[in-house]
Order: sequence, then C-alpha cells, then structure tokens
Amino acid sequence: MATDYDAPRKTEEDTDSIEALKERVPASASANVDIDQGDGVHGFDLSDSDLSDIELETVVIPPQADEFTCMECFLIKHRSQLSSHSTQGNPVCRDCAG
Repeated sequence: MATDYDAPRKTEEDTDSIEALKERVPASASANVDIDQGDGVHGFDLSDSDLSDIELETVVIPPQADEFTCMECFLIKHRSQLSSHSTQGNPVCRDCAG
C-alpha cells in the first residue's frame, strides 16, 4: 500500500479547539520548573552598574616543565598530547595534527 506523505494528515477529529485541548491536559503537567539555585545567574543585574572601580584578581601559573604550547591552536597541552608531526619545528598537539 503506497502512502502519500504530501497529503494533509488532518482528520475531523483533529479539529478540536484550544480550549478542548487544554481540558485534556492533566493538572500535574503544569509549568512548574525545578530551577537549580546554584547555577550562579541569579542576583546579577549589570545593566546600569559602574564596574570601573572593581579590581579583578587572576592567578597566572607559569608553564610547567611537562607542558607545551601548540602553535596551531595556541592552547597549553600536556606533553602526552604532543604530536610527532611538527610544523617547521614548532610543537603541534595531536588534535591539530590529526
């Protein structure tokens, strides 16, 4: 039996109104959403805040002896990620070489 997938699929039963569809929905399927309060986006209103007097502290760790900087993606990688292929003597990680 051939099926025409381009034909309209509505039947007379599909013509219910929005009100009839809302009545069929159980009350337990309401719009209660469990929001994790620890996601860090609550309490930040930066629309009119002046942040010019705020100092940010960042700890910069120097490169370790077992790390290298990939010359393709410029990410610091562990020596185990070093590819045997290098571009003009520059270290390249396995992700960029592959």
